Amino acid sequence: MKKIFALVEHRKGEIRDVTYELLTKGRDLASKLEGELTALLLGNNTAQFAEKLKPCAHHILSVDHEVLKDFNAESYQLVLSDILKKESPWLTLIGHTASGMDLAPALAQELGTPFTTDCVEIDMENDNLIATRQMYGGKLNAECKMQNASSYILTIRQAAFPQEPANLNADVVSFTSPLAQEPDYRKFVEYLEAAIGEVDITKADIVIGVGRGIKERENLRLIEELADSLGGVLACSRPIVDAGWLPKDRQVGSSGKTIKPKLYIAIGISGQFQHITGMKGADTIFAINKDPNAPIFNEADYGIADDLFKVVPILKNKIAEMKSN
Repeated sequence: MKKIFALVEHRKGEIRDVTYELLTKGRDLASKLEGELTALLLGNNTAQFAEKLKPCAHHILSVDHEVLKDFNAESYQLVLSDILKKESPWLTLIGHTASGMDLAPALAQELGTPFTTDCVEIDMENDNLIATRQMYGGKLNAECKMQNASSYILTIRQAAFPQEPANLNADVVSFTSPLAQEPDYRKFVEYLEAAIGEVDITKADIVIGVGRGIKERENLRLIEELADSLGGVLACSRPIVDAGWLPKDRQVGSSGKTIKPKLYIAIGISGQFQHITGMKGADTIFAINKDPNAPIFNEADYGIADDLFKVVPILKNKIAEMKSN
């Protein structure tokens, strides 16, 4: 029976969304391989997290120690290497986040474990583990066949997999931390979070994103009017921030914010993977782009392949008409 482990990522008392995405994929793989999924939970006062995670895994392996209250890649590596050597899981999944990227490479190197980063899919082919990564700015999916080994470590891109509910009832097993104190050579100091601007796009139910297709700064007003008519907020892709047309806190994507609104309307956005990473969790995605081959249409539930300067005014007028009736 193959054992699959998934590392729980939490911050300031909250389990991060990437954790539930890992657990969803981990359950899928465990089902296919007739294995079981274990959630690796490191922290301090972890009982609150364990209760939330019980439906999501077959087992929870908890390491509860004051040293692990806040993430420190060195502390996590020392604890996880001890666990993985003793438990010998077939596959360990870690989020491709700032924390995961800090931790996973050194952990894999210490254990001598085959390792691949930023995976968007995982599959099996003739008993070989296949990890899919994107290359050339998301233009190509590369299927990487992992070398034969008894254990693997993969980091998984955020929002690559959905968060699906489950009804398991994990047993919680406590593991004694090999650490008595935080390593002297690297210590956690504090979390520094970017200040939230006048609009928090991560909390909005309706988000209208605009990209380089808008052409000029003055044309933003057209999209703002559409957002106002829908009761939504205006967001953007990176080129708009780079041009100085909107502040950084409006950027959606891997170098911006991850949003999960009920409705996301992408206007003049081509849909490179960096942007897709930040918005693919939306319940409904509607795209407007004059290029019918734009990657954004691969993610959209609905789309219009036409000039946004023709479509948006018609859409805005139709919404006004519906509101007046």
